[in-house]
Amino acid sequence: MVEKAYPGKGKVAVLRTTPETVLEDYARLMELAGFREALPRDKETILKVNISWQTWYPACSTAPWQLEGVIRALQAAGYQNLIAAHNNTVVVDAYVGERNNKHKYVVEKYGLRNVHLYEPQYRWVRYEPKQPFLVLDQVYPEGVYIPEILIGRNIIQLPTVKTHVFTTITGAMKNAFGGLLGTKRHWTHSVIHETLVDLLMIQQDIHPGLFAVMDGTFAGDGPGPRAMRWHEKDVILASADQVAIDAVSAHLQGFDPLSLPFIRIAHEMGLGVGDLREIEIVGEDREWVLSQNWGFVQEDTFASRGQKMIYHGPLKPFEKLLLRTPLVPWSYFASNFYHNVYWYPFVGRKRVQAALETKWGRLFSQYGSEAGLGGAVMPGMEPRTVITATVGLAALMALLVAGVWWLARKAR
Repeated sequence: MVEKAYPGKGKVAVLRTTPETVLEDYARLMELAGFREALPRDKETILKVNISWQTWYPACSTAPWQLEGVIRALQAAGYQNLIAAHNNTVVVDAYVGERNNKHKYVVEKYGLRNVHLYEPQYRWVRYEPKQPFLVLDQVYPEGVYIPEILIGRNIIQLPTVKTHVFTTITGAMKNAFGGLLGTKRHWTHSVIHETLVDLLMIQQDIHPGLFAVMDGTFAGDGPGPRAMRWHEKDVILASADQVAIDAVSAHLQGFDPLSLPFIRIAHEMGLGVGDLREIEIVGEDREWVLSQNWGFVQEDTFASRGQKMIYHGPLKPFEKLLLRTPLVPWSYFASNFYHNVYWYPFVGRKRVQAALETKWGRLFSQYGSEAGLGGAVMPGMEPRTVITATVGLAALMALLVAGVWWLARKAR
């Protein structure tokens, strides 16, 4: 068992906010959560931006006012060496995402260094754990490699309040997933909860300071982190304790925090506080926070149902074949096809149009208007997307036929 004391352990700041006051509210929120004590000022600080989709969708990715509010608060407090960091995924283009979500506009406005951790100039080095992993050494017997640039620097995770198809909710702990693990991180999905705990142990070892700031101005439920139903909730949260902030977010959404394995395991190991009875809530009245139950539900998409059949269902015996061989592009294709060819054009686009009529949607539209970035990019089903999908489907069928042939030959 790991018992680790650190500034801000077990304390979560929660505030209600408005578009007119949100930047000032983020500064107050961070003060309440004790960011100065948690983050050594003599260290560079990485802001780990979340991009769950390359198009803007409410509650899906770090909000521009979330990023700006954090930057302003840090710079006002004398933190000048700030780095915005993005991770790569096989289904999201982070360069497109940082433009469409207006992160790049905010980063350039305040003069931050902007890095994409997967680019070749950033070395990935083997991490030697100070204590045994729960699962990562089994998933990656050749060693766990992490971006060298993260080591020795503070980090602030910038998640949103939303559900997730694999972890019920996603927050501060899950936000480290993309930054610390490379493109083979899908190998961990069958043991995702234990993986998040291992990643928190790595974070607490390599970072001199950890902090998390979570945006719930828009919040999302259903099959997150993308195909969600959005809700205006007008709430923001901050903490130096990733377990505690995720626990409070889970409670707000309507889930029992300790029923979520990644929160429970981290709590039991002393990496943070996941029991609401032991969490200090500052800012909003504790009773108001505890009275919240938004009734969110976790749901699956077509793609996630298929993946769960591989991770935990009847296709489990074929997990390595399907996810660690040349057959793996099938899962990337399924996700891209579902979200970008079907769901967004036919379902999501209407939801985005409705969201843009709300107070937070109007604020998003206004971001970058002086630089010609007003509004929101709402992609349709472009012809080249359909062509790519058709080619991908043909390739997928060819790969599946080849896989079945290979299995049949092996079984002889």
